[in-house]
Amino acid sequence: MFLQRINFIKIALGIGLVAVVTAGCKKLDQEPKDSALQGPVFGSQNGLDLYANSFYNILPTAGTILRGDAMSDYCARTTVPDFLRPGAYGPQQSTGWGTDDWRPLRNINYFIQNNNSTAVSQSVRENYTGLARFFRAWFYFDKIKRFGDVPWIGKPINANDQALYNGRDSRALVMDSVIADLDYACQHITQTNANRSLITKYVAYAFKSRVCLFEGTFRKYHDEYKLQSSANGLLQQAVDAAQKVISEGGFSINTSGGTSQAYRQLFSSQVPVANETILAAVMDPGLSVYSDANWYWTSATYGDRLSLIRTFVNTYLNIDGTPFTSKSGYQTMPFTEEVKGRDMRLQQTIRMGNYTRNNGGTQEAAPPVFSYTYTGYQPIKLTQDDASMDGGTRNTNSLPIIRYAEILLNFAEAKAELGTLTDADWNMSVGALRRRAGITGNTNTKPALVDTYLQTNYFPGISDPALLEVRRERGIELVLEGFRFYDIVRWKRGPLMDMTWNGFYVPALNQLLDLNEDGKPDVCFYKGTAPGAVKNVTYVNVATTLSNGTTNPQRITGDNSGELTWLTTVPRQWNDKFYLYPIPEAERLRNPNLGQNPGW
Repeated sequence: MFLQRINFIKIALGIGLVAVVTAGCKKLDQEPKDSALQGPVFGSQNGLDLYANSFYNILPTAGTILRGDAMSDYCARTTVPDFLRPGAYGPQQSTGWGTDDWRPLRNINYFIQNNNSTAVSQSVRENYTGLARFFRAWFYFDKIKRFGDVPWIGKPINANDQALYNGRDSRALVMDSVIADLDYACQHITQTNANRSLITKYVAYAFKSRVCLFEGTFRKYHDEYKLQSSANGLLQQAVDAAQKVISEGGFSINTSGGTSQAYRQLFSSQVPVANETILAAVMDPGLSVYSDANWYWTSATYGDRLSLIRTFVNTYLNIDGTPFTSKSGYQTMPFTEEVKGRDMRLQQTIRMGNYTRNNGGTQEAAPPVFSYTYTGYQPIKLTQDDASMDGGTRNTNSLPIIRYAEILLNFAEAKAELGTLTDADWNMSVGALRRRAGITGNTNTKPALVDTYLQTNYFPGISDPALLEVRRERGIELVLEGFRFYDIVRWKRGPLMDMTWNGFYVPALNQLLDLNEDGKPDVCFYKGTAPGAVKNVTYVNVATTLSNGTTNPQRITGDNSGELTWLTTVPRQWNDKFYLYPIPEAERLRNPNLGQNPGW
């Protein structure tokens, strides 16, 4: 029913609201004729509801979420993104500013301008205006993250309007407008959301906590913008918005299934786990709404073959709450040993241990497969454990867009940045998430000691133990959910994107390795000529040069043993201009007043 209503409103409003900004249409200088729409659309609650459904296209789809961390520091992938390859990306390749990218804004602004019919009660109109302003805030937040300064457009404009040729407004002005929109949405949205697919006031508060945390930390660490004086005010707004969700929203951390299942249930269930999920991309087989999660993550050719890197996997704590890297000999620990006794989110994020999948009605052992992974740390978090879903758009699992765990982390991080994080705050936020993951130690009080591995490898400029641990927790809890690149951006830690794509430790060449200890060998690494073939074993050549004379992208760090590495031969070079994308060259030719972001 939900999709049918969206399609109806697209048909009903398509000519009046969309065609006016499409190149090549006649009479682009005329306002859309809304007389026919005032009655059936703006003159009834049902009409407003139908129109408001069109806004939801702005939200990320399951496919977008699946691919959200395709460019991040903690994942190896098939190819180096052009964005990070020297000389491969510039204003000519940049996207995100074309007519189609701005069209949703006009749709929203047109609604806000015309939602004034006295045939509908004021509270109902304010609810729907609140929805529209929420989506306008979402739209602009995406633009700010990508481009920085953007033009603020608060009304529908025509193709001949001179405002189209204005320059960009400052990020401070636009962010003030975004927060004003969210404040209005928080105060006026009244609809409820039983299936977690609709916007409520608590979705608005949750999103506000995300927005204010991003902008507050961005301003704090990007001192080149001279906006540090406003950072703490934004961080306090992040705290206050998160506190609203925590105190009034009725959400909680999912613990159903215990420490070995509760975390992954959030991502593998068709019906969103309602107590923790605040907003979701909902799959519905009845309406033929599926995603391609398994296909993306378990294909040698279709997806990016994202694989976690060892440096990041090392940040998962031991089950007793101590750093894994405090163990003697962790550097040369083989895969089967290093994954034992760890934060139980690890076994719900990658293939390891006794993980199995359904294959034609039979549960089969499923160790990491080197046709799909480059590092050995093969993700399962967003997939379903059914091989029948591997080849096509067949997944039925709904994926969270906003969940309560993120709000707890927003709260904890903002308070840590402000220096106001208490033991009680830690206990109910990071501590609660770690207890859900089976961690038994150091969950009730905030840490007092710096983990030097985390500090050295990730955040050398941070000396506060609590802030370091909140950042560790954010990486682990939200891994593969699409947050990482812009976390790196706001923390001004772009050099992390140059991190070596390393994999698990290979103890010896020409040795059959049983990665899940089921008595059956799974992989063998060799150089030059492969040893005699054993059924169901994947043989991986790690020689520097392949037999055809080409450079081998898959290697190990030593002669006969060492960490796996991937694509170390392809340069990646972070440049500080990458904190913002360039304004596309085609758009600057149309409107030179847009200018260009620094360095591009």
